[in-house]
Amino acid sequence: MAIETDEFSYLPHQAQALDVPLPAVRRRTLALPDGRSLSALQYGTGDPVVTLLHGAGLNAHTWDTTALMLGVPALAIDLAGHGDSSWREDLDYTAHPLSRDVIAALEAWTTTPQILVGQSLGGLTAAAVAARRPELARSLVIVDITPGIDTSAGPAALRDFYAGPTDFADRDELVERALSFGFGGERAATERGVFLNTRVREDGRIEWKHHFAHLAARTLGIDGAQTAARPSPEAGWEDLAEVTAPIALIRASAGFVSEADGAEFLQRLPDAELTVMTASHNVQETAPADLAELIRTRIAAAR
Repeated sequence: MAIETDEFSYLPHQAQALDVPLPAVRRRTLALPDGRSLSALQYGTGDPVVTLLHGAGLNAHTWDTTALMLGVPALAIDLAGHGDSSWREDLDYTAHPLSRDVIAALEAWTTTPQILVGQSLGGLTAAAVAARRPELARSLVIVDITPGIDTSAGPAALRDFYAGPTDFADRDELVERALSFGFGGERAATERGVFLNTRVREDGRIEWKHHFAHLAARTLGIDGAQTAARPSPEAGWEDLAEVTAPIALIRASAGFVSEADGAEFLQRLPDAELTVMTASHNVQETAPADLAELIRTRIAAAR
């Protein structure tokens, strides 16, 4: 595997392969009142019009391809416990505490209401943001999650993967492990994902950046989510009921939201829109063109 030292070193090749312009991309860091820090990627040079929130076990770079294809100023936030953002000592990685960080970031880094796009845990977090601070959300796009999905147990392969070692001699070892579990698709994509989701410790060992992998002995959620407490599904439905912005749900054909889950979503939120995309749970990685096009329609509708 090629040794990479810059988190942005993959972007020129991605932009070239997609035949899209390469925007300026920089990392931003926000000091939070409790001493933690929140990190994010900002794509483009103008004020962000879209804010992207990833799922559990991922990080802001999961949005790279979608953001490149979208071609508008955008902000992708590392949720607490992920990427370059601080871990939470209380282990509470549920939507409401996460939403407080996102609100602080939007207040600091944006000047206009956002198209809020959240995948999985990020989707529930985005709903909590839009419910609490409606002036920050112009539109809400929720990707392959609903409050009604049971997050008490996850795919056996994913649980076993995170229940294994949390540190490795080198990134090649982790790439091989991921491929052996059937994760990552092509090797080049797996290498990129491993590089962007790991760090080198002081002793030279490689470890996951996200906190969930280090809590794998505890109960994991559908996408690896570990929390100190699990709110009832009604808390999420209550958030959505309070959202005044237009709501769109994306259901991945090979994801976690079933047809019945989608029907329940529309029954509870009859003004919402539902779109089914041919994709796995991480729609931003497996159907980025379709997702970018849907986001563009939300931007146009909000003008």
